[in-house]
Amino acid sequence: MGKYIYQLTILIVIEIISGCVTEFIPDIGIDPEYYVVEGLITDQPGSHTVKISRSIPLGGEAEFEPVTNCNVWISDDYNNNYQLTEATMGTYLTCQDFRGEAGRKYSLNVEIMKKRTIPRITWVVVHTLISLPVEMYPVPDIDSLYYEKVELMTQDGFRFPGQGCHVFLNTSDPGAACKYYRWDYTETWKVLAPNYQRSINRLCWNIKESEDINVKAVSSLNENRIERLPVKFITNESDRLLERYRIEVNQYSIGEDEYIYWSNLEKIMEQSGSLYDRIPAPVSGNMYCKDDPGLQILGYFSASSKRSKAIYIDDYFRGLVDPYRQCTQDTLFKEPGAPFPEPGILEGDGKYFWIIEINLEQYPLYMILSEDKACVDCTVNGSTIRPDYWEDK
Repeated sequence: MGKYIYQLTILIVIEIISGCVTEFIPDIGIDPEYYVVEGLITDQPGSHTVKISRSIPLGGEAEFEPVTNCNVWISDDYNNNYQLTEATMGTYLTCQDFRGEAGRKYSLNVEIMKKRTIPRITWVVVHTLISLPVEMYPVPDIDSLYYEKVELMTQDGFRFPGQGCHVFLNTSDPGAACKYYRWDYTETWKVLAPNYQRSINRLCWNIKESEDINVKAVSSLNENRIERLPVKFITNESDRLLERYRIEVNQYSIGEDEYIYWSNLEKIMEQSGSLYDRIPAPVSGNMYCKDDPGLQILGYFSASSKRSKAIYIDDYFRGLVDPYRQCTQDTLFKEPGAPFPEPGILEGDGKYFWIIEINLEQYPLYMILSEDKACVDCTVNGSTIRPDYWEDK
């Protein structure tokens, strides 16, 4: 389901607060903590992830609280069991060669363990969490992934006139095997900082996972076709389109119950903003507690066929906003006999500056300063590690 699901479900029992509105936490006593279980297996090879955590009480800080030392396995309708191992705290992985199969049904099983020290150190099961069986439905390939330029006008609410980009998707299923779809995506783009004398890192790549809910039912549509599905909108204020941009979209098959789950979350998002905003009420998933039916479990275990498609965008977009337009913010003249400092932070007048340029050719000697580290170090907005899948023009 992606990393954002556990962040969403952690926040799911928190009051909606945004902007500068004063937070109001009603005095309703102690709020329960919920277990949050989210996981996704697909028909593609590789490790599949299950995350287990606790949600936080109403008004608490939004932090991921992992649940460790769980016994986690996946069972199927052929009575096969697939054990998961804990890779990092609260994150459990299948083996590399595990892959689901369309037409089969899968269940997630979690034993919450607790260590006891008396009379000896032992681990005991305190709760057993189980998902309802989930059938993996087939999913068709993505027919096409493409983009169109969009004219941005100030009268439409955009700060700067120019051009943005809208990414669309077409898909079809002549066999009508897939009735419900879900999509997510991964964005990757090149970050190129200015070439100043004191630049530390210039070339980086930024990677962002989608934070949107994007589901659709086709049971009521003709010809089982989806055309011009909006995937991503990029304004001219983003740095995504400045150099080279890549988006990879994943298309999943889901069942009706999961479609309803995501649709309910989507309706709440329309009121609260995005997946990282605070959610006013829990949304039930497909997990339950075997030993305590009254204990509500948040999150969803998914079993989906998956197809992916990626495109690169290298086009020219008019009116892109330069994120480095305000880098040169101040100038400091060199005192006679004083050396120039190394690249880093320079304190002056109670502020901290990054030295981006120096003049040693003629008097008076001076340094050009910036308060923005991103002007000399692209790792502020990315990583110098080139992704394995990245292709240059």
